[in-house]
Amino acid sequence: MSPADGVAPIRVALLDDCEMVARGVAAMLADHPGRVDLVEADHRLVVAQPVDIALWDAFAPGASAKDRPGAVDDSLVRRTVLYTWDVSSRSVRLAQERHLSGVLSKSASTGRLVDALERVDAGDLVVMGPEHEVTEEWAEGDGWPGRAEGLTRRQSDVVRLVVVGLSNQQIAHACYLSMNSVKSCIRAAYRTMGVSSRSQAVLWGVDHGFRHHHP
Repeated sequence: MSPADGVAPIRVALLDDCEMVARGVAAMLADHPGRVDLVEADHRLVVAQPVDIALWDAFAPGASAKDRPGAVDDSLVRRTVLYTWDVSSRSVRLAQERHLSGVLSKSASTGRLVDALERVDAGDLVVMGPEHEVTEEWAEGDGWPGRAEGLTRRQSDVVRLVVVGLSNQQIAHACYLSMNSVKSCIRAAYRTMGVSSRSQAVLWGVDHGFRHHHP
């Protein structure tokens, strides 16, 4: 059984954007049906059904950066990210002011966009430029186990708990995450680590200093 088994695709909504972008995002995400599902693409700031992530561009023609997107406070939306051509200090600052979950570039490739959405779904705050790797602009501290190999801080925390033997349910309780978020985080971490099972993840973690790390 793969780590992705039992994990529902991430439900995504595209808000307040033009038809060209909507069609492009739909085509991109359609290539990854088991990982993401674009369930809404609306030119308004409206979500009619539950989604995990809403993509919103405050800098799109006709949009106003002063207007806090309704999706942020909508009980139907778990997280909102700024999805824009303008990945800059200005957009990062706006995302922080609006308490969003990050900034993602519209120029990013399909694979990098999907990877970033999985990190956002797992609880990471991410910034992804058109050519740069996903980074954690709001992460604090000098580092964490697995950072050099590409793990985010949240993924590192989860892998550490896997290494010491906690179940997914125990990890969810310890990290204040839903079970689906834990599974999504583990799936993304396994892909970065190059492993496909819990036992392989434990061995990888021991080899990379997780057993001896204390946060």
